[in-house]
Amino acid sequence: MNIKVTSDSTCDLSKELVDEYGIGIVPLYVLKDGEYFRDGVDIFPADIYAHVAAGGELCGTAALSIGDYIETFTPLSKEYDAVIHVNISSDFSSCYQNACLAAKEFKNVYVVDSRNLSSGQGHVVLEAAQLARQGKTPEEICETLKEFTERVNASFILNRLDYMRKGGRCSSIAALGANLLKLRPCIVVEDGKMHAEKKYRGTFDNCVVEYIKDRLSVDYPIRQDRVFVTHSGVSPEVEAEAVKTVKSFGFENVFVTNAGCTVCGHCGENTIGVLYIKA
Repeated sequence: MNIKVTSDSTCDLSKELVDEYGIGIVPLYVLKDGEYFRDGVDIFPADIYAHVAAGGELCGTAALSIGDYIETFTPLSKEYDAVIHVNISSDFSSCYQNACLAAKEFKNVYVVDSRNLSSGQGHVVLEAAQLARQGKTPEEICETLKEFTERVNASFILNRLDYMRKGGRCSSIAALGANLLKLRPCIVVEDGKMHAEKKYRGTFDNCVVEYIKDRLSVDYPIRQDRVFVTHSGVSPEVEAEAVKTVKSFGFENVFVTNAGCTVCGHCGENTIGVLYIKA
């Protein structure tokens, strides 16, 4: 079967991976100063950083409407035998709900809740594309992905809390205390939701290495075929050290990707994560 895999722009896959697997990307909306822009098309993370640095309010994100998804699925459903769309976690956005309602208009469109975001969602997208290449049916792919989503491990370490403070996700006092003590919180995605876990203390580059070692030194097997290092504009030195640390755990492919507007708009610059698959 000729299957097209599509995803919300929140999957944070690189252009190279998108092109290699022929993945269709549907941009979410970003709200800046009362005006809507398309993630990765009309607005980019650098625009958000500059806006906030100049004293602007945090940029919000908005889900695609049912109509947006119908517009996306209509030509694809005619061109391909089937379309499989992978959404950002339904706990983070109404995208999944809207995509499901849109899919009811088609007999060959299937919608998957990634239960994740960023390249955690990207793992689900790539898995769908690889299964399609193996000749699996849409039903087989969707059934496999239900189990697969539970094995994606996604987390990030933050260098700054001002975006979280402005977004109401931590108090000003907590943010000030964290800055004074050089605390770098680790945010983990579990069961489709985010929560803070361990806090690291010290310089950011040292904390990144310690964080990666903690996340990968686990008592269960990890799939070695691919791992993501996804970040929102860390320095080349921090990126290189992070990749070096991840590679020391024996992964076959370490993909470095840049976080899109959704992650950047909530966490700000200098956020980095390691995202892998439990075997």
